[in-house]
Amino acid sequence: MSASDFKDGLIKEIPNLRAFAASLSGSMQLADDLVQDTLLKAWGNSDKFEPGTSLRAWLFTILRNTYYSLYRKRGREVQDSEGTYAERIAVHGNQESHLDLADFRKALAKLPEEQREVLIMVGATGLSYEEAAEICGVAIGTIKSRVNRARTKLAELLSIGGLDDLGPDRQSAAAVQRTGAEIVRL
Repeated sequence: MSASDFKDGLIKEIPNLRAFAASLSGSMQLADDLVQDTLLKAWGNSDKFEPGTSLRAWLFTILRNTYYSLYRKRGREVQDSEGTYAERIAVHGNQESHLDLADFRKALAKLPEEQREVLIMVGATGLSYEEAAEICGVAIGTIKSRVNRARTKLAELLSIGGLDDLGPDRQSAAAVQRTGAEIVRL
């Protein structure tokens, strides 16, 4: 792979790396730092990339390892996984979607790290089970199991019992049905 092709591949993966880094770290500022470190390490070790393999998986592995190294170094810092400190300084929106997103983030944070990580890899960034297994260094069946357990636990935490619990709330759905019935009568 030429240096130009490698550079183009790195640039193409930046949005995916940022999304994965943000989901791991919970902070866009830290995510940008992680992506920058990942890109520097990848560029410096471009000779170790094997052409014909997944550049995205290789980059995600570098990012993941960088995150865990940083995480171990920051063991003595104050952790705010529940968002207690952040809530004191954040300005909350008045739209319901902000509340839904906040609920989702809290529920996602409550998942075990292994489950959260693979759910984000497969569900949010679009990696295949095979690529996620390669990044995590585990079997594909392990990834599928973790994703399934993560989805089940997330649905439980968000009180989603089935497809009827998704979408508009029951009052809004009832109003839509009444309006539809009125139009039919006309």
